[in-house]
Amino acid sequence: MSVLRTCSAVKPPGHSSLVSSQSVSIPLCFNFPITKIILLHNRTTTSTTPNLISTRFPTHLVKMAESSPPVMSPFGSSSVDPAYCEIIVVRHGETAWNVDGRIQGHLDVLLNEVGREQAVAVADRLAKEFKISVVYSSDLKRALETAQAIAKACGGLEVIEDQDLRERHLGDLQGLVYREAAKICPDAHKALASHKPDLEIPGGGESLDQLYKRCTTVLQRIGRKHKGQRVVVVSHGGVIRALYKRACPDNKSGGKVLNTSVSIFQLSDAKRWILKTWGDVSHLGQTGVLETGFGGDRTSG
Repeated sequence: MSVLRTCSAVKPPGHSSLVSSQSVSIPLCFNFPITKIILLHNRTTTSTTPNLISTRFPTHLVKMAESSPPVMSPFGSSSVDPAYCEIIVVRHGETAWNVDGRIQGHLDVLLNEVGREQAVAVADRLAKEFKISVVYSSDLKRALETAQAIAKACGGLEVIEDQDLRERHLGDLQGLVYREAAKICPDAHKALASHKPDLEIPGGGESLDQLYKRCTTVLQRIGRKHKGQRVVVVSHGGVIRALYKRACPDNKSGGKVLNTSVSIFQLSDAKRWILKTWGDVSHLGQTGVLETGFGGDRTSG
């Protein structure tokens, strides 16, 4: 299977973004114990503004054999297969540190005004399109405030806080502006940039393996508890990228995880993970709310 990549210019954090004119395919990744299958979900977006990245889609395409037709996944269906738990994973809204390019990690930063608008936008969307049973959230304020907006819009649901949904701990890098981190903390920056899965970041930071184990374990636990239900999980960019890796282990990256992006996973007791939707921020384009989104990979969301 070959992977094709597309490149788009990205506006710096803090600037308004619109969706560019392009047609792309979202990979839907079925992870089974023996066979791994990737299906395509085709969508198209249009805009008159050139040279801005499409924030609704990942930046890669997965090419299937010519005999394998695209399979469409229904979005917003009311029922959930009783063998699965459907988990809608949402990244928190924007913070001032996101705009500044400052690494957050476990540091507790509030949403800014744009982030609160984004939270309302995604909350309204989820309330209209889905029947939600419960909302889970990282206990960090930027995620919790986003989760509370969703819970309120969905009928005053309970928000369950879970520390295991926190962003990756980035040790000595936390609080630094990313572009200055290499000079201030070269060892920690080198550890982050190496992408070695077992390498911990100096200053108490987590390795990628530790993050992966923590967040996939908590999502599997939520899935077992709510089989046959649809729940919302509000978390962070690094966590969501790790969940993508669990669902789509053959893909290197799903692209940036933007603020209040929606990704939908189906989990079974047999530990099968199905990725139905990835990185959808169409609710932001419809409302005119800024579609800025800061990293989720090298930087902390």
